[in-house]
Amino acid sequence: MQQSSMPVHHPAKQASRDDGKWKSEQEQRRKQEAIANATGIRVLSAIGAAVPVRLLKRDLQFLLSHIAPLLDEGRLQTLARQHSIRKDRETDAIGKLFAAFVRRADEGTLSRLLVESTILLAAARTNPAVVLRDAAATYKVDTDAIAHKVKQEFAAKEKAKKLGKPTPPVAAKTNKAA
Repeated sequence: MQQSSMPVHHPAKQASRDDGKWKSEQEQRRKQEAIANATGIRVLSAIGAAVPVRLLKRDLQFLLSHIAPLLDEGRLQTLARQHSIRKDRETDAIGKLFAAFVRRADEGTLSRLLVESTILLAAARTNPAVVLRDAAATYKVDTDAIAHKVKQEFAAKEKAKKLGKPTPPVAAKTNKAA
């Protein structure tokens, strides 16, 4: 019997080792992304804390009212989280909440918001790592120390998660089989 040159419609599945390896690689990638995001947010916060107060409140409000709409919703939510702006209801629009916060905020908070929103806006248009590194250098923020602390916190959380997982009861399995 001659072998057909037609493709196999249902090829045998590859060993689960490949699936396990792929899942492990994906989990490692997600962990590295989470560490990078947490580090970036902490660096942004440290930069905001280093901003001096100089502009008048009305100037800062004017600038922020024109910059905030340029930010995508994810970056605006990042700023909102940084400054503890929370939605009361699911219908609350983050833009409206942010605008209300800007109207009530003091000059120091507005200055930090202006620098942080400018960094986030620039990061959306170019390489975020470069923008954050340049801003950190300008405001003399030690990014290495922040990155080290974030990695330690993630390692501690992972260790706590591993220690907190209960082991499945062996006795229950043997009783069911008997």
